Amino acid sequence: MKISIITPVFNDVRVGRALDSILSQRHEHALELIVVDAASTDGTMEVLERYWDNITTLISEPDSGIYDGMNKGIRHSTGDVVGILNADDRYADESVLRDVTEVFADEDVEACYGNLVYVNHNDEIVRYWKTGRAGLSKWYWGWMPPHPTFFVRRRIYDEYGGFNLGFPIAADYELMLRLFVRQRINVKYLDRVLVRMALGGASNGSISNIIKANSEVARAWRLNELRGGYLVPFLKPASKIFQFVGRPR
Repeated sequence: MKISIITPVFNDVRVGRALDSILSQRHEHALELIVVDAASTDGTMEVLERYWDNITTLISEPDSGIYDGMNKGIRHSTGDVVGILNADDRYADESVLRDVTEVFADEDVEACYGNLVYVNHNDEIVRYWKTGRAGLSKWYWGWMPPHPTFFVRRRIYDEYGGFNLGFPIAADYELMLRLFVRQRINVKYLDRVLVRMALGGASNGSISNIIKANSEVARAWRLNELRGGYLVPFLKPASKIFQFVGRPR
């Protein structure tokens, strides 16, 4: 089994920390590391040059946003399983990819996801996103898994497509809604923290972005011809109260 990890980046020198967390993984399978840089103008390329011998594919060119970069990485990937780790995030420990590949040893599993912790600039955990097992009914109550913990077989992208660039803020939500609810792929929950995620993100960066993201969520349900999702934008904020609980392990 080969696993492809895609890291999109634009003007973020923290990418070195993300790459270190990928390269420090202890697992027995082949690793393909794809970095998609959106023509950074700061010191990001200088950081990436230090990892030249470890990066399988490096793309550096202007793009239409982070989801465009992710799609480029998917198109260049050749692994059996694909994961995406953003430049400001990192894997929680050295055994993440080992545990993920063990899940995919079951040929019937088409995707998996796990838990996530948000950390501040001092690397202190401030929020714990304990996802829980997937269920169709949960989506109607605003549930979704954290995308940085989402790993999927490459053939699923071939069959059902990648990120829809018509959703500049919530393309990850639309993708997972399409796969989990519309296509009903076989997904397994890995009950452990997989990713340490830096606070922030486009969908939570401002009140305006939150409103835009919720509008895109509603549109995602219509696009996928799914009924009953009109209340989801209002329920999503409430659902997070229940997702961000517990103690990480």
